[in-house]
Amino acid sequence: MGSMSIWHWLIVLVVVIAVFGTKKLRNVGGDLGAAVKGFKDGMKDGGSDAPPQQVANANKAADPNTVDVDAKTRS
Repeated sequence: MGSMSIWHWLIVLVVVIAVFGTKKLRNVGGDLGAAVKGFKDGMKDGGSDAPPQQVANANKAADPNTVDVDAKTRS
């Protein structure tokens, strides 16, 4: 009684399609797929081993016109 058979899942699927319609479900599926793809791309691009603070400090060192505010407040 605890597990649901294939017939239970088919009935649930028919009810969901009847309530939402196929077009709405297709849009939700497409949105979900785009979100997963965006998440994977973000994880691939953000694969740096350095913590964000070290990455920010490396970017500051490249520009000679940058002023380190933290260094001014420490001294």
